[in-house]
Amino acid sequence: MKKAIVCVDDENIILDSLGEQIENMFGNEFIYEYAENAEDGMDLLEELTEEGIKVMVIVSDWLMPGKKGDEFLIEVHKKFPSIIKVMLTGQADNKAIENAKQNAELYAYISKPWTQEQLEKIIRKGISENNEI
Repeated sequence: MKKAIVCVDDENIILDSLGEQIENMFGNEFIYEYAENAEDGMDLLEELTEEGIKVMVIVSDWLMPGKKGDEFLIEVHKKFPSIIKVMLTGQADNKAIENAKQNAELYAYISKPWTQEQLEKIIRKGISENNEI
């Protein structure tokens, strides 16, 4: 079964940076997909699932137009509970982080700016704990 990592952020520069770092970490091990908002992110998850691709990890920004990352990740969790959910932001308050932890099984929260080492450690640990690889 093909496996994917999905990143959601409304800032293209962040998506480009995240994508480059994650693709450098894992090479051909995964399919990499990107969305610029929560609605497109959910559509992408549904399309990948319909195509038989298992989404392993989603890395989502918190402050996005339309829907905040904690609300988005709660929706993701309801439809796709096995996906490892990581929130990346410099804006989220403690209430939003707690909301995602309690209602979306948020795996990790990463503050911007992040380091590639920090990102890699969290994603690898999440995947290994999920016993999918």
